[in-house]
Amino acid sequence: MANSPWVETNIRLLREQFPGLAERLLRKPPDASPVPVSSEPDAGALPAPEPLLVRVETAASGDPTLVVNGLHIHSPRDPVREGRRAAENPDEGISGKGPEASTGTVDGPVIVLGFGLGYAVEAAAERWPERPLVVVERRRELLLLAMETRDLGRLLAGGRLIFVLGDDPAVQPDIILGALRRAEKLSGSGTPALIRNRGLMNLDREWYAGVERHIRTWVSGRAVNRATLRRFGKRWVRNLSRNMEAIRDLPGVSHLAGILGPDAGTAGIPVLLAAAGPSLDDILPLLPALRERCVIVAVDTSLRLLLRAKTCPDFVVAVDPQFLNALHLDHCPAPETRLIAESAVYPSVLRHPFAGAFLCGSLFPLGRFIEDLVDIKGELGAGGSVATTAWDFARLLGPPAIHIAGLDLAYPELKTHFRGARFEERALAESDRLCPGETWLVRALRDGHQFRAPAADGGQVLTDRRLSLYAAWFENRFRLFPELPSRSLSRKGLAIPGLLPGSSGELLALPPRREEIDRRLAGLFARIVSGFADPAEQARRANRYEAARRTLREGLEYIRGLAGEAAGLAEKARQAKPGGTIPEGDPPDQEGILTKLDKVNRQIATSTVKDVAGFLFPPLEELEGTLTSPESDRHGRHLELSAKLYRALAEAASYTLEALGER
Repeated sequence: MANSPWVETNIRLLREQFPGLAERLLRKPPDASPVPVSSEPDAGALPAPEPLLVRVETAASGDPTLVVNGLHIHSPRDPVREGRRAAENPDEGISGKGPEASTGTVDGPVIVLGFGLGYAVEAAAERWPERPLVVVERRRELLLLAMETRDLGRLLAGGRLIFVLGDDPAVQPDIILGALRRAEKLSGSGTPALIRNRGLMNLDREWYAGVERHIRTWVSGRAVNRATLRRFGKRWVRNLSRNMEAIRDLPGVSHLAGILGPDAGTAGIPVLLAAAGPSLDDILPLLPALRERCVIVAVDTSLRLLLRAKTCPDFVVAVDPQFLNALHLDHCPAPETRLIAESAVYPSVLRHPFAGAFLCGSLFPLGRFIEDLVDIKGELGAGGSVATTAWDFARLLGPPAIHIAGLDLAYPELKTHFRGARFEERALAESDRLCPGETWLVRALRDGHQFRAPAADGGQVLTDRRLSLYAAWFENRFRLFPELPSRSLSRKGLAIPGLLPGSSGELLALPPRREEIDRRLAGLFARIVSGFADPAEQARRANRYEAARRTLREGLEYIRGLAGEAAGLAEKARQAKPGGTIPEGDPPDQEGILTKLDKVNRQIATSTVKDVAGFLFPPLEELEGTLTSPESDRHGRHLELSAKLYRALAEAASYTLEALGER
């Protein structure tokens, strides 16, 4: 390593703040080839996965600048000023609405693609001193060179950097998304900023294109989550309040873990997952024969078609909270099927006459609070679609393979679902001369921001932004569980990396095992009932349940009172400022009020029900958009925002309490 006066400080801080990154940077890869690196005045050699010609020069401003393969990565005149311009004008590309930071509205993480010598990252840290910075750098040797070349002590010691070092040939989506989620925890769900170093990105176009694809997936997912919470948040709370006793009375999916693995010398049993895409029609005549060879897991939207084909699935998965979604199960008697549900489903779903029901772990704070104190159910992944949860449930069963029908995540031949799906029936039932069924289809295709993407058969297929988010989830799960092959029975849908080609012929070639399947499942269900439904265990769960409800109600009432009091204090302090409505001759103790607000914050932060109370809390940017205090009055805006925050928290806690009392 070069002998510059700040190298020792940089490396020491790197070891303290980022020990894992330091180890990766300083460890020489065993198969590394030397790369010529020259600087002024001396030269050295650094390992790299691919050969680069790297040179450090002195810019006209006197600062070091970087040249790679003969191209300037930073300005040869003034790289510091160039970095500031990059931070002041982030690129388009996250939401497609232009430079998001130019209006000063960035209140989420700052993402920098390409570290180089760190000028843009330093400028971003200076401009947004409270924001976490996610730095993505493909080249290990360039990041190491920056440690040798410049004094980065202040930047490294700031504690807000999150590094993603891409020294693997492929983009690792879970690493990228993990870093972004970590940054979101530090910054909240505000608007992010994206800064690109075009010169560095051009060195590895395909790799950085993959990074940007994962960033767009993350941003789109956050937008969908916020919109979904705004639309269905209160519905989830109402459903959970009515279904809460089910958490006490129904066993969790954890009891089903591994039941399809090898047993007593017999091979594991495969799963056929029946999603609700158009290609499900292709296997309709084969379903009875396939049931003889597989455990069938259906989604709620495909149950109707399976029953129409005289095929009762072993399990059906339902997680959507909407009333209209519950109608998919109407007039679908399935007395041999077990329901797999999330506790926030529409209440009628849990009353459907299935052979039995199991709950997966709740996705929401209210359900998790009760589960943690009463009975842990077992988590299933959730990617926004019931098909994602159904796949994760199939994985939990421990089969040797998952064969998937109807997972198109696209509109092959402009079809949205299988023939006769409830969506189609509803469109036909509500159509008339001026609004025929074809109009419903066009609206469904038009309203999802469609685009063409690679299909599994090698061609192109129409999909949309929502479906592509589901595809990204599946891609990540397939990569996380490479030992469990997932095979699609159709090649009409979207190409998903990790989803292998399969055929119904492969499944039909397997020996029939329905008697063994029924015997294995019946024995398991009998053991679960004998344990979970034991009277002594039921009594213990009942006691825990009553204690949990009591703790929940008392905690929500406490937070509602605290937040209401704090909102009044903040509003009083704001109105007592010069120009306020309270006479200045008798102002309240401003410092005392701020001390009380700080105490309230600490009390709320230590509450065991704070996540439940804050679930319906509106986005911060939404509240900021309603402020009336002038931009120049920072203290007044702070007090006004504080009053709105506390008032919103009190209202959220109050709504949850009312819902709990409606049972």
